[in-house]
Amino acid sequence: MSAEETKSTPVEEKKEEQPKSLAADSIFSMFGGGPKKEKKEEKEETDEPSGSSKKKTEEEDAADEEEPDVHFEPVIHLTEKVEIKTNEEDEESLFKMRAKLFKYDSDAKEWKERGTGDVKFLKHKETQKIRLVMRRDKTLKVCANHYITPDLKISSNVGSDRSWIWNTMADVSEGYPETQTLAIRFANSESE
Repeated sequence: MSAEETKSTPVEEKKEEQPKSLAADSIFSMFGGGPKKEKKEEKEETDEPSGSSKKKTEEEDAADEEEPDVHFEPVIHLTEKVEIKTNEEDEESLFKMRAKLFKYDSDAKEWKERGTGDVKFLKHKETQKIRLVMRRDKTLKVCANHYITPDLKISSNVGSDRSWIWNTMADVSEGYPETQTLAIRFANSESE
C-alpha cells in the first residue's frame, strides 16, 4: 500500500497546482491580462488573399479608380443676385487709405483698438456734407461713422508723425450717437 500512496501523492499535488494557475489567470484576465495570444493567428489574417478573393479585390480597386458619371439637379433654384446696399451709393469718395483706429476708454484710461481697415471721407452728392466712415477688413463692420464738422479739431499725436487724435460729438458706429475720442494711425507719414 505504501507504493500506491506515493503514486497518488504526486498526482494530487499536480491537481492542486492547476486550479491555482487557472484562478490566477482569470483574475488577471479582468484587467486585460491572461494567457498570451499567439502571433500566428494575426499573421494568417494579414496574408494576401489568394484565388478568387484576390480577383475580387483587384476588381474593387479598379472600380474605385473609375469616376462615376452622375448628374445632380439643384433642389432649390437661386433667384436673382441680391443687391448689397452700404448707404454709400449717393456719396463720392474724397479720400481712402488703410489705417488702424483706436478709441479712448475713459473708465479704464487707456486706448482700445477699434479695428483695421480702409478709412474714407465721403461727400454726399446732394447735401455736400462730408463724413468719415471706416469698416473693418474682414467683417466689414463699421467702426467709425460721423460727420466732419467745422468745429472738429484734429491734432497730431505726441511722439508720432503718422497718428492723429480728434473728438467727435456723435459717432454712430455702435448704432446710437455718442461722444468719443478717437485716434487713427496710418502705415507711414506720407499717407497724410
